[in-house]
Amino acid sequence: MPDDRSHLVVVSNRLPVDRTVGPDGEPTWSPSPGGLVTALEPVMRSAGGAWVGWGGQPDLGLEPFEHDGIRIIPIDLSETDIERYYEGFSNDTLWPLYHDVIAPPSYHRVWWDSYVGVNRRFADAAIAAAAPDATVWVQDYQLQLVPRMLREARPDLTIGFFNHIPFPAYGIYSQLPWRTQIIEGLLGADVIGFQRVADAGNFTRAVRRLLPYSTKGAIVNVPDGDGARQVLAKAFPISIDTAGFEELAQRPEVQARAAQIRHDLGNPAKIMLGVDRLDYTKGIRHRLKAFGELLADGRADVGDVTLVQVASPSRERVETYRQLRDEVELTVGRINGDYGTISHQPISYLHHGFPREEMAALYLAADVMLVTALRDGMNLVAKEYVAARSGDLDGVLVLSEFAGAADELRTAVLINPHDIAGLKDAISGALDMPREERRRRMRAMRKRVRENDVEHWSQTFLDALRRVRRGDDLSALGAAPARRSAGQAPAPRAAAGAASTTPGGARG
Repeated sequence: MPDDRSHLVVVSNRLPVDRTVGPDGEPTWSPSPGGLVTALEPVMRSAGGAWVGWGGQPDLGLEPFEHDGIRIIPIDLSETDIERYYEGFSNDTLWPLYHDVIAPPSYHRVWWDSYVGVNRRFADAAIAAAAPDATVWVQDYQLQLVPRMLREARPDLTIGFFNHIPFPAYGIYSQLPWRTQIIEGLLGADVIGFQRVADAGNFTRAVRRLLPYSTKGAIVNVPDGDGARQVLAKAFPISIDTAGFEELAQRPEVQARAAQIRHDLGNPAKIMLGVDRLDYTKGIRHRLKAFGELLADGRADVGDVTLVQVASPSRERVETYRQLRDEVELTVGRINGDYGTISHQPISYLHHGFPREEMAALYLAADVMLVTALRDGMNLVAKEYVAARSGDLDGVLVLSEFAGAADELRTAVLINPHDIAGLKDAISGALDMPREERRRRMRAMRKRVRENDVEHWSQTFLDALRRVRRGDDLSALGAAPARRSAGQAPAPRAAAGAASTTPGGARG
């Protein structure tokens, strides 16, 4: 076996670095933006960790390499893999299903076969990269079969899995033809993390419906040889690099850019902001409908209120997303045509992404942040907006109750985006909210975001894995009355010391 195997291996669909090709034709790599990479880079470097993932383009044929103290292990995907595993099963089957069937999922056996095959390649790469008794942390819905594959090949590993998107109620999840295989794949992990308590509850209910395993609160007892091992399935809500975003928003050049944005928009009395991937789960159409009706009703004036909508391109080869873009842009054009003037447009629509500095400036410029997701695992944009407002404690967050962030940011203006009348009232109230109430609400949200930042998230999850490694009884982390399916015999209790172990010092 090679000597450079790692005691901590992260497995995710994408690598933590982005590839660009310079004028000389040579590829260069830069860190990907995002909280997951920020949270795990320090612990990965200190542990000499390895990261397994796809490079983002087909048929790159890359060999493993080192980047900033982390061993990068690329997985090669062909055009067919991308079409079937990624665009197909991951994003046209699982994504809509897990987001409450907002769009209809497609079920194709050839997509499932590709999903199984690609998950096997990720698992094999992690198996080869992991030292004896290593910890492997698998990320997100594209790789739900990997935990069981790892356990079957390497029972010495301690295995974590984190699901960054919602996990649906059983009545929805049960539609999936491969529902049992997915549950069995996830139960290969020792710790399964979800964004919300409700998501973890949905998962354990699916376990009881599909498998003869007993559950007690957040603990699932999975048969393992002559005994059982404990699997912890609970909420670990993800967050952001709060301190880093605060520092960014306080830079003079960012604050100057925020003032410039307001000037360029004509210095309206109020600026509202929406920042989303162009995805049908984000409720962009509902937001536009509510704003258009406020203009029509005379409750908002185009000279006083501007909506800036950033809609980053997303999955543009998938037909559902192409149709969504057409609908959104048609609606924006209609509202601007109906209510715009020579000097003012009600909506400034931007169909491209922005660097973090520009996003921070937009957050500072916005008086009201609109997060109207129909279903969202967390929504880190809401937390970024709160973090950015450290200087003035101003701004109003209008937040969908169907986003995971609503569980933590309780002093936001919580809305049901399907209730257009209620959404209109919430937007109108946010625009007119007194300054003292704005500051009181923001102060409470900022306290929450600062206490539960992305480092807290990663360390809490890794601590749960360390408890597994030590062989601790996990019952205290999820105690509740035992439940099992009708007529189901209880599974045997975990034997002492049955859990896998990894050495100390060992991270979407």
